[in-house]
Amino acid sequence: MKIDSDFLPEKHCIVIDIGTKYTKFGFVAEHSPRCIIRTCCAVDGVCIPDIYKCKDIQKLTLALSNFIHLLFYKHALVAPKDKKVIIVESLLSPTKFKEILAKVLFITYEVSSLCFVPSHCASLFTLGISSALVLDVGYKEAILIPVCEGIPVLRLWQAMPLAGETVEHQIRNRIDIGQLSPDESLDSIVEDIKVRSCFVTTLKRSKLLATGQNVEPKTTCVEYHINGERSVTIPGDVRETAHDVLFEENIDEMSLTTMILETINNSNVDMRLKLAENIVLIGGTVMANGFMARLKEELLEKLKSSKYNNLKITKFKFHVAPAYENYIAWLGGSIFGSTNNLNILSQTRENYINENYVPDWPTTFTRQRIE
Repeated sequence: MKIDSDFLPEKHCIVIDIGTKYTKFGFVAEHSPRCIIRTCCAVDGVCIPDIYKCKDIQKLTLALSNFIHLLFYKHALVAPKDKKVIIVESLLSPTKFKEILAKVLFITYEVSSLCFVPSHCASLFTLGISSALVLDVGYKEAILIPVCEGIPVLRLWQAMPLAGETVEHQIRNRIDIGQLSPDESLDSIVEDIKVRSCFVTTLKRSKLLATGQNVEPKTTCVEYHINGERSVTIPGDVRETAHDVLFEENIDEMSLTTMILETINNSNVDMRLKLAENIVLIGGTVMANGFMARLKEELLEKLKSSKYNNLKITKFKFHVAPAYENYIAWLGGSIFGSTNNLNILSQTRENYINENYVPDWPTTFTRQRIE
């Protein structure tokens, strides 16, 4: 993409990635977000646990208004009025959420323009490629969408509730944290244990541990300290196998591994090899030590089954992200905002007021490519 040099000296353009658990905020052309905060959308002091699944329109509007105010005036220390804004979004996010967010930004906070960029496409901007198989494993779910020449192939999308929250449930069920004081959050403690103490073991060790065999060398137990007052013992097998749930097949024989193989299998024959050799991992959960290596092992193991013999694939290749995977989509939005495509694809406040409509990314982007 060509960098628009005339655009850079203008007023700062803001990039926001509102995730289920965390929100990333920063400015165009910067290499990392200015702040990463919890997506804590509250109405009258009551927090909405999953903002994307809120069906009450009035409550959702108030929650987003409060959250945007908190984001701009407390954390970013910048006024949103007359600013250009890029929202990095999932292609599977509800249309109503998108419409209400646009209304809040345009009407309540009077931003000058707004552009919604799909996270799966934005991630590829950071790598300089146009086609890949993008797997986003966040907090609530894993979403897999192939991108071909910059266009997401939505007929092949896959999604499963296998993500960070699932791993935390495994940890919570297998360790005894004990009684907590009123100022301690169980969710925060379990999340911290997951990040600091757990890792993804190899396929071989996982199979041995699942059968109850002694595996050498044994993973060391660690002591997790809570507020410096007491500690919780995290067993070695919990540290090593908490992420195994992501690779276990459900009753429909689906897992993160089979999601990838099914998508490749259902794609055009001439695209299969290209997708297998261009896999991009994004989302906070994929940052766990050993995740990429374990996923590759699982894929190669599954290829041996008769179900996938027709794929004629012998290897899988993963791209190494130029930044931490939890904000790689945000970085893609930052890069996109530095190009002349921003002014072409953005919707201005005047157009929004006149049309009361938020354009869809694939339709707009495809039209621009054709023209």
